[in-house]
Amino acid sequence: MSKNIFKWRPVVLVLIFAFSGHTTYASSIMDTIGVTLLRQTTTNLNGAGIKVAQVEANAGGSPPGFEVNPGNVSQPASLFTYYSTVGTANTYPNSVGLNSGHADAVGGYIYGLGGPIATNVAHVDNYDAEYFYTSIIAVTFPPPINARIVNQSYSFGVQTSAEQQQTDANFDDYAAQYNTLFVSAVANGGAVTAPGTSYNGIGVGAYQGLSSVGPTTDNGRAKPDITAPEQVTSYSTAEVTGCALLLLQAALRGDGGSDTNSAADIRVLKALLMNGAIKPVDWTNSSSSPLDARYGAGVLNIFNSYHQLLGGKNGFNATSTVSAGNPHPPTGAAGTQAILSGWDFNTSSGSPVNDSVNHYYFNLTNSAGNAIFTATATLVWNKQANATSINNLDLFLYSVNSGGLIAASTSAVDNVEHLLLTKLPPGRYDLQVLKHAGITPSLNETYSLAFEFFTMPLKSGCSNNTAVLSWPIYPTGFVLESASSWGAPISWSTVNVAPTVVNNTNRVVVSSSSGNQFFRLRRP
Repeated sequence: MSKNIFKWRPVVLVLIFAFSGHTTYASSIMDTIGVTLLRQTTTNLNGAGIKVAQVEANAGGSPPGFEVNPGNVSQPASLFTYYSTVGTANTYPNSVGLNSGHADAVGGYIYGLGGPIATNVAHVDNYDAEYFYTSIIAVTFPPPINARIVNQSYSFGVQTSAEQQQTDANFDDYAAQYNTLFVSAVANGGAVTAPGTSYNGIGVGAYQGLSSVGPTTDNGRAKPDITAPEQVTSYSTAEVTGCALLLLQAALRGDGGSDTNSAADIRVLKALLMNGAIKPVDWTNSSSSPLDARYGAGVLNIFNSYHQLLGGKNGFNATSTVSAGNPHPPTGAAGTQAILSGWDFNTSSGSPVNDSVNHYYFNLTNSAGNAIFTATATLVWNKQANATSINNLDLFLYSVNSGGLIAASTSAVDNVEHLLLTKLPPGRYDLQVLKHAGITPSLNETYSLAFEFFTMPLKSGCSNNTAVLSWPIYPTGFVLESASSWGAPISWSTVNVAPTVVNNTNRVVVSSSSGNQFFRLRRP
């Protein structure tokens, strides 16, 4: 298939912080994105054995300024290979490019040794963005690259809808053909832009910083997919890339079960990263638009994503078909999912005339009897290589007890569906993946589903005039709050005591002299 190439118009994202200040700043946000807790509870999850590609727009100069200086990220020169229109180099400095401070900063977040995320990556392929796009992505027969995950902390800038669609198509075709995950910035303000708008990649925004807002201008798709706690999207993208590298390493070494091919598929990685994200207090979506226009699925948290990977691959319990557009209540099948947190990588066997439904049944019970559950589910599938459209899949949650529909994500333009429910009573539920009837672009569709159902118990006890509060470490993202009285209105304040982790449990000791007697957990 011939690929059109339009005039190259990259825009390097604006830097806010100098690189010299990044080590401390990066360390301070490791708690927020779950890296600190992950390191406390796992062994050697550091990107070992995984190659990453870092694509950088020219920061100026001839040859192009796109290169990471190994010394500035505390890594050996042997870790890097550099590519540009001038040639390829395995040494630094070299004649194919010049150093870029932006590249140093981005690389420092991903694999630098000063506290960042994937410090032990096997290799870094550092590309000039113009060369990468015109010589690898947008050619008639694109060649494979050595890396499964590609960081793109740059933007193409303002494009027409036709230009954006062609850019997206080129990246999507490559991703589908080579199972390559592009983690790309959506830009620092205004409308979301390529390459962060591609269907099969992860578009990243900056939480509470300079960040573009969706939906896409071409057909109103939900982008960004996720955010991270940075001031600009260059660095939030690097954080997501680093966490994707950890998740890929964990998948390939079998942390998600023996089917490592499925666990390492880009659709599974994307679904797990999105489903582990923590929602800001003002997060919102709708049945027709699955993600928040500002935050996507929420704020990155690799600890949650990793624990959903640990749940392993869990197939559907039943499958059914209904005439296209007809209701599809629970089937009454007896099967039940063995766990409440996990993933699946499966295929919807479609029909030319019927909607096809895969059913996942969950029994939600709790010893407290009246406890309520929180549920998140994320469905991801690819825009297939050389396809001009996507298959239409939807995600539904039904109550088996009543037969009623609880929630639905039914976007007609996205290849992501996402559900969040915070007040599910105990009961039996049917999580459904529905493929609409039709053979275009294909009869069957392969998808990934990540899911999490939980209730968070807060336990308390007394010891020597202190209150001892404890709750599970997974899922994370909760804040302990206290109040001195129960009278309305209740005034809650944050307990500013860092929990200690003991046997997979958070533990906080509060002195009785504080005067607070009532406690709760709140997830922002």
